[in-house]
Amino acid sequence: MRPVQPTRNRRRRTRTVIVRALTVGTALALLVGCGSGDSEVKSGSNALGSTNDINPQEPSALRDGGNLRLAITNFPATFNSHHVDSDYDLSEVVDWTLPGPITSNAAGELSIDHNFFTDIALTETNPQRVVYTINPKAVWSDGSPITWEDLRSQAEALSGRNTEYRVDATQGYSRLAGVERGVDDRQAIATFGQHYADWRGLFSQLMPKESTETPQAFNERDRNGLAKSAGPFVITSVDRAQQRIVLSRNPKWWGETPKLDTVTYSVLDYSARLNALQNNELDAIDISGIEEVKSATNSPGIIVRRASRPSNSHITFNGAQGSILADPRLRVAIAKAIDRQGVVTALQNGIVENPKPLNNHIYLDGQKGYQDNSAVIAYNPDEAARMLDELGWKLNGDVREKDGRKLVIRDVMFQQDTWVQMAQIMQQNLARVGVKLEIQTFPGNGLFTDVIDPGNFDIAQFSWQRSIFPLGALPQIYAYDPANTLSNKGRIGSPELNALIEQTISELDPEKAIELANKADRMIFELGHSVPVAQSAGNVAVRAGLANFGAFGLASTDYLRVGFEK
Repeated sequence: MRPVQPTRNRRRRTRTVIVRALTVGTALALLVGCGSGDSEVKSGSNALGSTNDINPQEPSALRDGGNLRLAITNFPATFNSHHVDSDYDLSEVVDWTLPGPITSNAAGELSIDHNFFTDIALTETNPQRVVYTINPKAVWSDGSPITWEDLRSQAEALSGRNTEYRVDATQGYSRLAGVERGVDDRQAIATFGQHYADWRGLFSQLMPKESTETPQAFNERDRNGLAKSAGPFVITSVDRAQQRIVLSRNPKWWGETPKLDTVTYSVLDYSARLNALQNNELDAIDISGIEEVKSATNSPGIIVRRASRPSNSHITFNGAQGSILADPRLRVAIAKAIDRQGVVTALQNGIVENPKPLNNHIYLDGQKGYQDNSAVIAYNPDEAARMLDELGWKLNGDVREKDGRKLVIRDVMFQQDTWVQMAQIMQQNLARVGVKLEIQTFPGNGLFTDVIDPGNFDIAQFSWQRSIFPLGALPQIYAYDPANTLSNKGRIGSPELNALIEQTISELDPEKAIELANKADRMIFELGHSVPVAQSAGNVAVRAGLANFGAFGLASTDYLRVGFEK
C-alpha cells in the first residue's frame, strides 16, 4: 500500500485492489445538515446504509456541457493504475476513462456494466470458469475493438508470475490459470487454477493489451498519460507545470452522451481545498472535522452531502521480531486498555447519532457480513493491568518496566489535528495502566515510504479505503509472508490464519465465505494484529446545482449523468 490523501468517494467500478492506505482522518469525518447557510449540525448514522446523497437528477434536468473541477493532492507518477507507483488519486482520475465489468448501487448490490460487457457468468466451479461477453460496440480510443486479448494480457501481467511487471497487487489474478478466446474475439473465458471468491472484482480499469503485453510497456508506456483508453472520457491534457489534468468527452464513445464536456483535476494541498471551493475554484471536496464541516455548511452556494463511506480509521501494531510489541499477549493487553468508545464519542458525539466503534476488520457496519468480533479486546483497564503484570511488565513509578526496558511505545500518524486528538485520548488511557505513549506526527509525503513501511513505529494510525469486495483485504493485509509482506504493515500473522484466509477466499458460496471471514476476523483480533476504531461518516461539500455527484456510500458513480442543473 502507498500513502494517499483523501479524495472524493467516486467509484463507478471497484478495483481488485480493494483497500488503500489513507494518511489523513477522513474516517473520522463528522456529519452535518445539507442546507447551505444552515449552521445547525444534525445527527446521522456512521454506518453504511442503502441510500446515498448525490442530488439525483434525470439527464433532461441537466445542462448539456460544463466543466467539473476537482482536486488531487499530488501529480501522478504514472497513469497506469495497476502499477506500484500509482495511488488512489490516480485511480480516481483514470476511472472516468477505462472499462470495468461491475457497478454497485447504494446498498452494495452488484450489476454488470452493460456499456462494456453484455454478460458475465460463472459457468463452472470445477474448475472455476467465468465467461465475459464484451459489448460489440466497445472500442478503444483509437477505434480498435476491445477483445479477449486485452483481458488475457492484463490477467498475465497482474498474475505476479513475472516479477518484472511492477504491479501494485496480484489478488485474484494470481489464482487465474489463463484466459482464452470464446466464441469470437468479443468473448473471454477465464479459468482459475484456484477458486477465488471475489472473482467479480477482476478486470476493473481494464487496460489495452499494448499497455500490458510486456514488462517494459506496463512499466513505462503510460507513465505520462494513457496511450489508449475506452471510457466516456479521455485524457486530453496533462500539464505538469500547471499541475493540471483535463478529461474531455471521448469522440469514440458508443454509449449515452455524458452531460459534462470536461473534468479538470488540479493538484492542491489538502488544507487549501475548502478555500478553493468557497472561492468558486472547485466544485466538490471531501471535508472532515467539525470546524471544516461548519465552515462549509455556512458558505453560500455550498451544500454538504452525507453518506457513510467505505473507509475506517484504525491502529496497526508493529509485531516484528525484536519490536517492543512482538508478543501478541502484550498487544492484546494494550488494545484492552484503549477506550475505543471514548475515542469515537469524543470525536463524533452530538454529530453522529449513537457514535460507536467499528468492531470488524473485514466488513463495515451496515455491510452484509458485519458482526462484532471484538470481545477479546473489549475495554477493560483493570484486566489490561493484570495481563501486563503477568507478562512481567511491572510498575516502576508511572511507567512499567521489564528487564530494564520501559514500556514506552511510539505512535506515528499524519500531522493533522484529528489524528492527534485521537492519540491524546489513547495516551491518557494507556497512562492509566502504566504505559507511556509518545506521539509522533509526520507530513503525508514519506509517512509510509520512510516511516511505516520500514517498520519505524510501535503503533501507527491511518485509515483503510475499502470497497464492495471485502475479502481481498484478507490476503493483502492480514496474511503474513516474511518474504512478501504486502500491506501487512505490522508483520503480524500465523500459519493458522494464513490457512483460514486461503480457505475463505477460495469459497464460492457467498454465505459460507462470510462465515469463514468472520472466523478469520476473530483470529485477527486474538493475534492483536490491529484495532479498528471508527467508520467514516463521509461528508462531501459540493457546489449547489451539481447533480448525481457527492456522498456515494457503496454506490458506483455514473459518469454519464454527472452534471449541473439547468
